[in-house]
Amino acid sequence: MKHPSQISISDFTYDLPNEKIALYPMEKRDESKLLVFKNQQIEESQFKNLASFIDKNTLLVFNNTKVIQARLYFKNSKKQDIEIFCLEPNAKDVSMAMIAKQNARWNCLVGNLKRWKEDELQIEKNNILLHAKIIERQINHVVIDFSWQPVDLSFAEVLEQLGNLPIPPYLKRESENIDILRYQTIYAKQEGSVAAPTAGLHFTQEVFTSLKEKSIETASVTLHVGAGTFKPVKSKTMQGHDMHAEWIDVDIDTIKKLQQHENNIIAVGTTSLRTIETLYWMGVKAALNKNSKLQGLEIKQWDVYELSEKKLSVKESLLALIDWMNTNRLQKLLCQTQILIAPPYELKMAKGIITNFHQPQSTLLLLISAVVGQKWRDIYDYALSHKFRFLSYGDSCLFFASL
Repeated sequence: MKHPSQISISDFTYDLPNEKIALYPMEKRDESKLLVFKNQQIEESQFKNLASFIDKNTLLVFNNTKVIQARLYFKNSKKQDIEIFCLEPNAKDVSMAMIAKQNARWNCLVGNLKRWKEDELQIEKNNILLHAKIIERQINHVVIDFSWQPVDLSFAEVLEQLGNLPIPPYLKRESENIDILRYQTIYAKQEGSVAAPTAGLHFTQEVFTSLKEKSIETASVTLHVGAGTFKPVKSKTMQGHDMHAEWIDVDIDTIKKLQQHENNIIAVGTTSLRTIETLYWMGVKAALNKNSKLQGLEIKQWDVYELSEKKLSVKESLLALIDWMNTNRLQKLLCQTQILIAPPYELKMAKGIITNFHQPQSTLLLLISAVVGQKWRDIYDYALSHKFRFLSYGDSCLFFASL
């Protein structure tokens, strides 16, 4: 089977009519449709019935990241609009950058950059004054230094008061009041994402109650979703695509819980899946080099395929990772992952995934193909012909991995 670097992205396309893209969420989160793929069979239901398709004592792993209001609208001296989209901190990890006070430096995209002639721009609103100054212009982003008054406010508080929610570009509309509530999971906690982990948007308290009644357990990890999640694959093969890196934040107790549920885990969303699969391979690296620094354990784009001959069980891998954390006196892992999950990758940690329907020719669709194999095309054809709604505000899927 081909190394994923040789995958032709044109093999992962399908016709997605505009009318199939959900522009707004369902009135009630858990009334979205649910497509279940198990034992090579497709079944339809509603998301509120999710618990009936999951075995008791399964561990569901959620991404508890919270979407920040990352779009800032400034005007230049000629009263022309300039938009700044905060992508990620320039140096610090996301969690530290969000609690920064007085000033913060971020990598940003700038709309109408040619209009920015002044030394700095500013916004004043809700008794907050925010300054923005360009520090450096890179190929793919602009480094901007932000400073503000009152200086005792955190950057998170500044964005909450002055920023706008960055809904997906394919919705082709401005964010509205409904998005502030609905483009956020009900369990969102750790601020830092510029896009929602959309598989979680379907969950309600009623769904959580039904899961608990069936003894289905839950755990939380954090992966701060970057704008790279929308980055199209423009190269003919994956060899030419630079997979985006994102920050993960997982504590040692969660890793122990994952170890206890070996082979009985379902990831809620592609971000949760990428996080827990990253943990497995970090454990493999820790087993190979007990003296490694944290940076040496981070997972790069092709690492998992180069390490694929290392046969460790989930229990062995996570035990090695826990031992490494204890040796280095770490209670949590805070690092980046660039993991690319694509055929012929076989899941190590999860037996399935809850997710939405993804865009053609995307790395997310490659991930789904790694889970269900070539059946992804039959599944998507079925969804298109049975009135399923697609993308972030669309309907949901429960995919069990093909064996």
